[in-house]
Amino acid sequence: MISSVLPTYNRAPLSFVKGEGTWLIEADGRRFLDLGAGIAVNALGHAHPALTKALTDQAGALWHTSNLYQIPQQQALADKLVEHSFADTVFFTNSGTEACELAVKMARKYFYDKGQPERVEIITFDGAFHGRSSAGIAAAGSEKMTKGFGPLLPGFVHLAFGDHEALNAAITDATCAVLVEPVQGEGGIRPLPDACLKGLRDLCEEKGILMILDEVQCGVGRTGKLFAHEWAGVTPDIMMVAKGIGGGFPLGAVLATEEAASGMTAGTHGSTYGGNPLGCAVGCAVMDIVADPDFLAEVNRKAGLLRQKLEGLVASHPDVLEEVRGSGLMLGLKCKIAPADLVAAGYGVEVITVPAADNVVRLLPPLNITDEEIAEAVSRLDRAAGALAGS
Repeated sequence: MISSVLPTYNRAPLSFVKGEGTWLIEADGRRFLDLGAGIAVNALGHAHPALTKALTDQAGALWHTSNLYQIPQQQALADKLVEHSFADTVFFTNSGTEACELAVKMARKYFYDKGQPERVEIITFDGAFHGRSSAGIAAAGSEKMTKGFGPLLPGFVHLAFGDHEALNAAITDATCAVLVEPVQGEGGIRPLPDACLKGLRDLCEEKGILMILDEVQCGVGRTGKLFAHEWAGVTPDIMMVAKGIGGGFPLGAVLATEEAASGMTAGTHGSTYGGNPLGCAVGCAVMDIVADPDFLAEVNRKAGLLRQKLEGLVASHPDVLEEVRGSGLMLGLKCKIAPADLVAAGYGVEVITVPAADNVVRLLPPLNITDEEIAEAVSRLDRAAGALAGS
């Protein structure tokens, strides 16, 4: 008999009932160090007092009105995002998947309104993950994502990750945009080198096409800059964000320049829940903390500390671990064993990690993890890897 919850998840046998900062408490009382943060969602950990206050204060005043009316909290968050980014305008969604849908529509509508309706193709890359909607799986293109869900939404061209010659050759008169993650998350914590991101920006300018960045997982302070593309000194035309921006509350957004968004006029897109008072009140609290240069400097310092300790961990377990990869507090352990085995061994020593493709285990801790928690986390990972050595 089928479960009352549609059985699409392969869930771990854990039931968490409370969260405190970087810790999750299981129903049986065990305390787990959370290096997954809800897959990079809980940017400030669990039950952060500023986020809790923002949510409860707003909940006591007004939950939802719809986008038929002005929403002051939405305007406030949009203003903060515009102030701290390349963008001129923001549309709020409930998720990264919904942000992908709008980014695709926005790019195609831009060229339609410019009198070039044939420009509909979007170039994407192997290993990408852009959500599980029809556009998202078509953009990713992998058999794992698309098998059984045809016919797929047309208009996506898939290229090998890092193949510059193929990218040049793939741009035609039908191309409207290139869509890429500055750091692939699900694909195995694969950063796009700064030089490549700069080259991609130059190529988009040269060919007159749009650059769309998916920063759903790598944005909102995760790499030590507010947005990952800032390390390369470039700006996109359109950018998708979600996960960390709500600190655990379902919230996403599409940021865009005025030019790129010019086709999205009244009636061309909408959302009932997107940008509601609850979500945007929390988002404002997140931005007030994460956009602070001193906070980001601390993320970078702690990222250096964690990476140094992880390099030592890899050296100590050459039969289990191969390398550390990633940027900021978006790190991956490349494994010589099945990543699921290391994740499961972590459960045994009460530390949470997240598997990914390319034999990688992701480490995505809250951005405000302490030095002491970093030391404890690596100690627990050491014990987990030790239990797998020679297995």
